[in-house]
Amino acid sequence: MSDDDKHRARIFLHRGQLAQAKAAYQQAVSDDRLAKDQRALSDSLGNLGNVCALSGDLDQAEACYREVLTIQRTERNQQAIAHTLVNLGNLHIGADHPEKACPYYLEALDLLRDLKDNRALGILHNNLALQEAREGQWEQAVTSFKQALDHHRVVGNEEGLAVTYSQLGKCFLDQGDLTRAERCLNNASEHYIKLGNEPAEAAVLRLLATLYDRRQDRVSARRCLERVVALDLRYQLPELQTDSAYLAKLKQSA
Repeated sequence: MSDDDKHRARIFLHRGQLAQAKAAYQQAVSDDRLAKDQRALSDSLGNLGNVCALSGDLDQAEACYREVLTIQRTERNQQAIAHTLVNLGNLHIGADHPEKACPYYLEALDLLRDLKDNRALGILHNNLALQEAREGQWEQAVTSFKQALDHHRVVGNEEGLAVTYSQLGKCFLDQGDLTRAERCLNNASEHYIKLGNEPAEAAVLRLLATLYDRRQDRVSARRCLERVVALDLRYQLPELQTDSAYLAKLKQSA
């Protein structure tokens, strides 16, 4: 039974057992094809695509998403179409083919604007900004990050605001714009503190330490790193050794 297979797949996925989850979703897809239940088939294929993407089988993931898209276009489910287009774009980014991702992202943007789906628009603009930054399109990346922030604010997406401020801050830092980088990174830190996400706060403080070090403000850099090392120890973060060495270097140069 398809429902039983889907239930087993969700359990396997929750446990991180991707191979078993994939096999269960493949069986669910076969059952839904036999039952000629297009809506259920779309759901099963989408989940199978997600598992394939997680396990690195990008070709099969793309095949699943494309079939899902065909079903969704037949049913004219604009919301579902937009999210599948984003999944396809993300796949091509993951496969290091950004030029193939762009058409999917742009079509999704048009649909999501019509739907006024601010949460999804915030995430998509953030994805676009990251790719633009990778390609050195700094001005366009900054514009896209700011659009993402606007959409996150509309829906009160604290996590989205924290992530986007952090990434925009790094973008400014990479350009050498320390003033705007500092402003964004401090905003990101405040949002992560509000969320209680201390490991993410540590990642932002590492960037701030680098910023203050470049500005030759060793006192501020050291304070940031002291907090980072404390969080490394609390959460057993893998950066502990590197952060401790950096802190020791700053103390020696004081």
